[in-house]
Amino acid sequence: MNAEFEYGTDGPKLIIAGIDGSESAWKAAAYAGGLARRQQSTLVLVYVQQIGAAALSQAGALVYEAGSQVADELLTYIRSNVEHYVQLGHLRWEFRTLRGDPANGLIAVAEELRADAIVVGASQSAGHRMFGSVAVRLVKSGRWPVTVVP
Repeated sequence: MNAEFEYGTDGPKLIIAGIDGSESAWKAAAYAGGLARRQQSTLVLVYVQQIGAAALSQAGALVYEAGSQVADELLTYIRSNVEHYVQLGHLRWEFRTLRGDPANGLIAVAEELRADAIVVGASQSAGHRMFGSVAVRLVKSGRWPVTVVP
């Protein structure tokens, strides 16, 4: 018997949802939460604070503080919305936050946890035309099924 890890066997055991506070990200989190609940999977909600080099050099402490505040607000909102499902034993979840590029952050967490799937909201940024949307970059990594929720 081969004991090597294999992605996607017997349904997803761990689903990652990228969140940033946008409407499409909340829809993606809700979709991922429903999928995790139905599949009896663990849901990992990931917020990656995007920090540009210019922001770091000009106001590093302020940017860091603002990102921490956003993460705290996201966590409070998540807790208030999943409490019912957790109490019933229908949902296992955790929240992670990190700083950097959103696509690379999601990839790092997915690799670390050996995720079976990633769910993200559709990009609402015009900047994705220049750098590529997070969803497209995740798909191009070719490691997990990626669901993009409009």
